[in-house]
Formats: sequence, C-alpha cells, structure tokens
Amino acid sequence: MNFSDKKVYVAGHRGMIGSALVRALEAKGCTNIVKRTSAELDLRDQAATHAFLAEEKPDVVIIAAAKVGGIHANNTYPAEFIHENLLIQDNLIHGSYQAGVGRLVFLGSSCIYPKLAEQPMREDALLTGPLEPTNEAYAIAKIAGLKTCEYYRKQYGVTYHSVMPTNLYGPGDNYHPENSHVLPALIRRFHEAKEQNLTEVVMWGTGSPLREFLHADDCAAGILHLLELEEPPDLVNLGSGVEITIKDLAHLIAKIVGYQGDITHDLTKPDGTPRKLMDSTLIRSLGWSEVHSLESGIQHAYDCFLRDGLVER
Repeated sequence: MNFSDKKVYVAGHRGMIGSALVRALEAKGCTNIVKRTSAELDLRDQAATHAFLAEEKPDVVIIAAAKVGGIHANNTYPAEFIHENLLIQDNLIHGSYQAGVGRLVFLGSSCIYPKLAEQPMREDALLTGPLEPTNEAYAIAKIAGLKTCEYYRKQYGVTYHSVMPTNLYGPGDNYHPENSHVLPALIRRFHEAKEQNLTEVVMWGTGSPLREFLHADDCAAGILHLLELEEPPDLVNLGSGVEITIKDLAHLIAKIVGYQGDITHDLTKPDGTPRKLMDSTLIRSLGWSEVHSLESGIQHAYDCFLRDGLVER
C-alpha cells in the first residue's frame, strides 16, 4: 500500500498509539490524514459516525479509539466499558463498510486471551478459557470487535483485520498517579523522587512478575506493515518478545531517570499476574521487527516526558 495517495482516518488520534500512527503515516508520505476529536465527533453516536464516514469516504480506517482504564475503573464500571466500546467499534466498523471503506484495522488488547492461557500467548489461544474477571467487560467488547472484523471480511470480502498489541509506552503516555500503567507510573515516581531528593521509593509486591513492553512507535510501524500486506491474517499479536521483571524494570528506570536512592518492597501488597507474554512469531514471520530496545525506548519516553510535562487522564 502506498500511503502517500491514501486518505486515512485514525480514530483516537490524540491517544498514545493514535498519535504514534499519525507520526508513522506522515513519515511514509501520507498527507491526507483525517482526524476528529471526541468533542468534534462522538463515536458512540451511530448516526453522527455513519454520516461522517459517508462524507469523508476514507480509503483506510484505523480504530485506535476506545474507552480505557485501569483495574479499578474496569472493575467498578463494567457496564460502561462494555456498552461504550461496543458502540464505538460497531459504529466504526459497520459505518466503514456502508461507506465503501475497503481496508480497516482494529486494535485490541492482550486481555482478550484467557487468564490462564499458555505462555507465550498465541493467537489461537483466543476463546479457549475464562477471562481475567477484573477486565472481562472490556475484553469481551474487544473480542466482539475483532470477530466483527473477521465476519465482515468473510461475508462481504472487505479486508478488515485486527492487531493485539502488548503493553505499550512512549510519547503521549498517561502519567496519572492512579490510572497509569506500571512503566509510566514508575517514570513519574522516580522522577518525582529525584526532584524531591527522597532516599527511598516503595514498590508494591516482590517485583517478581514478568512483563513485556513495546514502544508505541514500534507498534505503529507494525500496524502500517500489516496494512501494506494484501492478505494480512485476521488476528496478529504485536509484541517485543522481551520480558523483564517489574523489579528489574524499576532499577532500569531509576538509572535512566538518575534516581540514586533505595528501592524497597511492600510485601503486604499483591504482585498481580505472574507472567503475561505475547507470542509474536507470526508478525515477525511477515517481516516486522521493532527498532527500540527497552532501554533506548524508555530513554526516549523519559525525554518526551521532560519535554511535554505530565499527561494525566
């Protein structure tokens, strides 16, 4: 696909991955990128979303818009998470089909896989076991979205497909003290500890759980790589394949930030899931690989944090 002559609508362009997609498209010479803020277009509104797509008639739609939140929000407001995400994705997928959009990619989440899926998690683990209860509503909405793409492709012949990114980080990340994910939360915590000359930073749990991280720019490059394929798979994992313990991650971030105090552990607090690794063999076999190492990626994210200040949502 030659992006320089394509009209591409990025739903959720202000988010971390949406803004990374805009940067990646611009780097490939795409000058016709359609963007709408949530104030300009409420994607939960079917009539408004369908009218927008019918008027714009983009060549490509990338769905990076969703209602997202941490464990507490997912567990407290499951009705909102399933309702709003189903509305957003269905309005965009069906509206795109009605508007004659031939190519669409839907962004899911690793939480679609069963809680006890064999590690690393392969694409064929989908629907083989129960989900993690705390974010089940969000996961079910995402599963519905990727299956909608699969069924529209099967029945209508449109190339609608899905990608499942691992834990993302990078420019434009959310650094909210309660709602952020572990990597940006640690960047903020060690940065503030350094600024305040604290001698100790306390972390929850033992720090033993393993996590996988991918820079948002590498994720965006992977998504565009899939869009460049004529016949992409229905569902593709997108991860780095590199695991690190939360404890080692904390020490790496402390080093990058320049925090020199002690890191201690509150063992009364839970560790969370012991391991969560995606099997990204499929996308690597299709010719994609990441550019950023974890250390260089975190350094880049921290440089952007210093440049842009706190992003809280």
